[in-house]
Amino acid sequence: MKKTKIICVVGATASGKTALGVELAKAVGGEIISADSMQVYKNMPIATAAATNDEKQGVPHYLLEFLDSGDSFSVAEFVKLAKEKITDIASRGKVPIIVGGTGLFVDSLVQNIEFADISADESLRAELNGKSTDELYAMLEKEDPTAAANIHKNNRKRVIRALELAIGGTTKTEQNDNSRLADNPYDALYIGIGYKNRRTLYDRINRRVDIMIENGLVDEAKKMLSLTATTAKQAIGHKELSPYLSGEISLDDATENIKRATRRYAKRQLTWFRRNDKINWLYADEMTGDALIKTATAVTKEFLNK
Repeated sequence: MKKTKIICVVGATASGKTALGVELAKAVGGEIISADSMQVYKNMPIATAAATNDEKQGVPHYLLEFLDSGDSFSVAEFVKLAKEKITDIASRGKVPIIVGGTGLFVDSLVQNIEFADISADESLRAELNGKSTDELYAMLEKEDPTAAANIHKNNRKRVIRALELAIGGTTKTEQNDNSRLADNPYDALYIGIGYKNRRTLYDRINRRVDIMIENGLVDEAKKMLSLTATTAKQAIGHKELSPYLSGEISLDDATENIKRATRRYAKRQLTWFRRNDKINWLYADEMTGDALIKTATAVTKEFLNK
């Protein structure tokens, strides 16, 4: 079976993935599939830094801003939708380009993880949600120690889902191992945007947060946080503004909290991607923007022409 070639542009938030993805798409006739767990939601483009129409430069983008803020969105749903888009894009002779910083989404797609069709047991989920973080993690260590070793204790959502799978009869580890036995339909090229000097990336993050505030992040947060059921309450940039909107802290303090939370998120993203030895890293603080685009384009064309 001839495998479909896909390009994956990854890296930390504010590293320049969106711009590089668009330039690659223009150079090789590609279309972009977003792999960002928050950019799927409508009405919060400032907090999620979703690509604007100007930034897209006419390149088709998929899986951006299509869900209501109260809807849930899992890695399994992402993989299903992304596969459908890859098939469609490739069928038209275009190159599928996956762009995003949610490493779990990208890797699950590339590794062809097939998720068990186990619907949520609401009574079990309610029981698990009633337990403390430490209790949940202790349960996961007992039920599926391999999954526990790969999931941060404080990521309650993933811990609970792994427990639901294990209690339902198949551990997350078994599910992943079994799914990898299936033929992988993709041949993937990973391109990562990195920074040798972490301070340079953090400065970019700080500047972007200031721009978000200037562009109306406070009003966006006020609107989204007023909704009863909304994922926006968990979005970096919204949840840190909640204390400001309730009069507990100043806007300056809230802005600093957003910057700090974003820097910590970027650090977690880099930790995830560094485990992947297939990523071709390009360091944006060691070359000009044009040189980075030129190098990435050359690597991509060489891969596509093999």
